[in-house]
Amino acid sequence: MRDIDIMNEYTLEEISEIVGGILTKVEDVKISRLGPPLLADANTLALALNEDEIENLSKTKAKAALVPIGVTSELISTIEAERPRLAMMKLLHLFYMPPESTAGIHPSAVVHPTAKLGENVSIGPNVVISRNVSVGKNTKILANTYIGRSVQIGENCLFHPGCNIGDNAIIGNRVILQHGVSIAADGFSFVTENPNNVENARQEGNVKEDNTDQKIYKIPSIGSVVIEDDVEIGANTCIDKGTIENTVIGEQTKIDNLVQIGHNCKIGKGCMIVSQVGIAGSCKIGDRTVIAGQVGMADHIEIGSDSIIMAKAGITRSFPEKSILIGAPAVPRKEFIKHMKTMKKAEDLVNKFKDYEHLLKD
Repeated sequence: MRDIDIMNEYTLEEISEIVGGILTKVEDVKISRLGPPLLADANTLALALNEDEIENLSKTKAKAALVPIGVTSELISTIEAERPRLAMMKLLHLFYMPPESTAGIHPSAVVHPTAKLGENVSIGPNVVISRNVSVGKNTKILANTYIGRSVQIGENCLFHPGCNIGDNAIIGNRVILQHGVSIAADGFSFVTENPNNVENARQEGNVKEDNTDQKIYKIPSIGSVVIEDDVEIGANTCIDKGTIENTVIGEQTKIDNLVQIGHNCKIGKGCMIVSQVGIAGSCKIGDRTVIAGQVGMADHIEIGSDSIIMAKAGITRSFPEKSILIGAPAVPRKEFIKHMKTMKKAEDLVNKFKDYEHLLKD
């Protein structure tokens, strides 16, 4: 908890102006915290963004609440917001406490003499900065992070503890890497002397049994990873470097925890990739595409811009822009619904058949 003497306090008028809301004031109150209605006290702004929380306002101890447009209360002050979640984001920035970082370079950090550090850079305990690295001004690299050789890092970045950045990666401005992110590890790329089972299955439709002595050879990755401006990457996510060209993550893209992005992938701008997604090598994802949790994507697939891939979908082929995909193997949403209706009709037919089956036997 933040100490009371360093708490920020805001009037309702100040908060309403920050979020661009409509204030209906019942009484004066200073706001020093945010919280749900049932956990709020007199100095907490209750966040009532949905129907359940709005109902809880009748039980709250708060004297003020953030609510959607059209919601008012005679008992407490309200700030109506057209986009309550956007308003909440602005308020959370007011009360957010950034992680503590070292002023300058921590004594336990190892920084190669050829590295170039910008103004006001923070290098935490046990950080390793390899040769020919450049770090832009105001960037914070927290404890136990490794930066490989010739990596370029932009300004105002924040790398949380335990990140690993491989050689030659290029990272833009205002990039956030959460705990344990891996950037530019070798891609999962191998080759055999003779066609392997997967190749045979693709070409001939069956698996041969004469590959018992097959040797598997690693294909080295000499590309790297480019992460453009304003990207955020969640904890323990892995982005592999390209085999020859670079893997690219477009600007403003946000990636959740535990995501795997394979070698040579090109992820567009403004994409949202949710937890436990696996994207195989050489895929191309268009701008502003949303990929929900646990989606699996085969290699060399292209998804057009402004598409939505629903949770647990299995993507086995390419789709054009503005596709909404569901199922495994994935199909367009309208086609999926059609299939489900057909299956329901088939079930009804089977049940009807059972009613008359004895007549057929007779």
